[in-house]
Amino acid sequence: MEENCGMEKSRASNKAWAPEKNQNTKTQFDIVYENEEILIINKKAGISVQGGKDVAHPLDKELPLQTGYPVYLVHRLDKETSGLLIVAKSPLAAAKWTKLIERKLVTKEYTAICLGKLSKKEGIIRTTVIQHGNEKSAVTHYNVMEEKELEFEGQTYQISKVHLLLETGRMHQIRIHLSQQGNPILGDDKHGNFKINKIFKKAFKVKNLLLCASKLSFPVNGKNFILQIEEPDYFAF
Repeated sequence: MEENCGMEKSRASNKAWAPEKNQNTKTQFDIVYENEEILIINKKAGISVQGGKDVAHPLDKELPLQTGYPVYLVHRLDKETSGLLIVAKSPLAAAKWTKLIERKLVTKEYTAICLGKLSKKEGIIRTTVIQHGNEKSAVTHYNVMEEKELEFEGQTYQISKVHLLLETGRMHQIRIHLSQQGNPILGDDKHGNFKINKIFKKAFKVKNLLLCASKLSFPVNGKNFILQIEEPDYFAF
């Protein structure tokens, strides 16, 4: 870990509620970065970030049982999406980091594997998406990292590994944008190609959404700190 990560172990500011640490949690979360204000989690696919009706074992309820103090959400990842997620240690820190994201001082980058070849190797997708019944502008920057052809039962399938950077942060933005381009993310049954997903599940054991929040850039002590992880093993073809 780089020197400017600001690693701290103090829990002094978290006195409002203190669940006993290391209770019998359903999930142990991988904490990849920590300072006095935030934790960054490498979230596994299949874990909901926020609790609600019929939501079992969400991160915002389970993580405090691991840390021994409450956490406060700063942004979201879809349940099916893996990767880097920022949570705050206090309401004050949550307000600060939410504003940093709104001011675009935190950069969120993703890796996806999608069906087919994109029309250009790099570009900007600018379209509107529907969010809570309203049209919202959405902007995603992308560049193609790798292209492959796969064979199964006499058919050839083209896939692309794509790096994506969010300029806006709409719900399901990347999934919708790639689907609109005719290149749905593999494993996406909501916005993707259900028939193709069944084939890839049978042929290549693709059981998860192939979308990972793989890189974060954010300010620490006046410098830009970059945190990057590898995609999960199931991204390998």
